[in-house]
Amino acid sequence: MFQKFYPDLYISSTYEIDFDRLYRDGYRGLIFDIDNTLVTHGAPANEKAKKLFAHLHELGFATCLISNNQEPRVKSFADAVQSMYIYDAHKPSTKNYEKAMERMHTDKKNTIFIGDQMFTDVFGANRTGIPSIMVKKIHWKEEIQIVLKRRLEAIVLISYRNYRKTHRSIFENREEEK
Repeated sequence: MFQKFYPDLYISSTYEIDFDRLYRDGYRGLIFDIDNTLVTHGAPANEKAKKLFAHLHELGFATCLISNNQEPRVKSFADAVQSMYIYDAHKPSTKNYEKAMERMHTDKKNTIFIGDQMFTDVFGANRTGIPSIMVKKIHWKEEIQIVLKRRLEAIVLISYRNYRKTHRSIFENREEEK
């Protein structure tokens, strides 16, 4: 019932993702949300984010930030991490996930989305047909409309955890194929 909201992988932090392995597995494009995925809500790019993106680009990944925020917020972050970006993305609309892949010259088979919200980030990636990694929010302080969605998200997460007990993620299946 809730499967359209389920990520392919749910982990604690963006900074725990094994991007080297993802690159070896054939992924070439990474689409990121910003707030509570890479930094706390509204924060500028910190050294941790800058180092991560430098490493990703060194590996050969193309990156694109897509955010529902306005351009000044997204552009300043994107400039700091040297990434392409799309602002006012209207997630979970598929249009800008597709636009991000077009800009990165990637496709649904070699692109991954990373974000912290089920009903916008993950749902949009699922609707677009690309794998998603959901990370736990970095900080509890969020706008009220997000706080309300988080309560519903908690219910869906219970269902997701039960589902994962009997169903493998796309990332687990790729590891087995080797």
